[in-house]
Amino acid sequence: MSQNDQIRAALILGRSLTPLDALQDYGCFRLAARIADLRREGMDIECINETKNGKRYARYQLRRPYASA
Repeated sequence: MSQNDQIRAALILGRSLTPLDALQDYGCFRLAARIADLRREGMDIECINETKNGKRYARYQLRRPYASA
């Protein structure tokens, strides 16, 4: 299963993902690139910018339920 497939499945199940989650769970160093791929496929993914301990990072989640074709 590709990284795109794994990330798509996680988002559809209602998970939100950060770059650290993607690295730990899927070995994905470039989550933003994979999110861009999924957006091109029609997924409505929102980016939430968060800050923790002075560090900024993105959290991605589906904006609305996803209906696959």
